Amino acid sequence: MDDDNPALRALAASGIPHEVTRHGRVGSLAEAAAARGVEPSAIVKTIVVRRGEGDHLFVLVPGDREISWPRLRALLGVNRISMPAADAAREVTGYERGTITPFGSRTTLPVVADERILGRTISIGGGAHGVAATLAGDDVVAHLDARVADVTDPA
Repeated sequence: MDDDNPALRALAASGIPHEVTRHGRVGSLAEAAAARGVEPSAIVKTIVVRRGEGDHLFVLVPGDREISWPRLRALLGVNRISMPAADAAREVTGYERGTITPFGSRTTLPVVADERILGRTISIGGGAHGVAATLAGDDVVAHLDARVADVTDPA
């Protein structure tokens, strides 16, 4: 079953110790956290951000937080950034919204990780609805060579 899931293949190939959870679709952050056995703040959303034509990156955001657009723009040294349309995000990553993960993405993109994922166990999307991986945030940051910064605000 995992053979057709590029995220789970990439996670397995990474060598990062992780546990895969399959829980089916959920309707909220609280439901996802309960299904995965973690706190809502431990769920990490992978957001695709567009800096310009053909220039995208991933931002890893704790579940109970949202991107601080002014801080992210300052970090990246740009005046304008946006979230691409769902079809554009799928074209770049190979994943539909709600399943996006940097693991196994169709395109290798730079990663910015909010500093709050360090030093803790996190749960990140596994490339399909209701599939997630629980692993060390530090391992994710190191493997993805993520730039770590304070780029979020409370949701």
